Amino acid sequence: MSKFAIIKLGGSQYTLEEGKEYELPKFSAEVGKIKLADVLAAGEGSDISVGAPVLDKAAVEIEVLSHEKGEKVTSRIFKAKSRYRRKRGFRKQVTKFKVLSIKF
Repeated sequence: MSKFAIIKLGGSQYTLEEGKEYELPKFSAEVGKIKLADVLAAGEGSDISVGAPVLDKAAVEIEVLSHEKGEKVTSRIFKAKSRYRRKRGFRKQVTKFKVLSIKF
């Protein structure tokens, strides 16, 4: 079983596993290696450490790969009998990164 960590990032909590790539809502970080310090819980198998509210010595090292746009979401507006139709599209900003190591 691989190492995992629950982190707080931008007001939301995410579960990360070591060695995997993720695509989350955009956060301010430059492309390259950085450390995340807001680790709420971490573990490996049945060995789990939970912070109150964060683990002091825990850190998650990630490599930010890119800042991109996500999938397009379209919405349509239609009003009957008035010939009114609108189509809108929206692409959310996302950050792609890879988890290099989890230390706790």
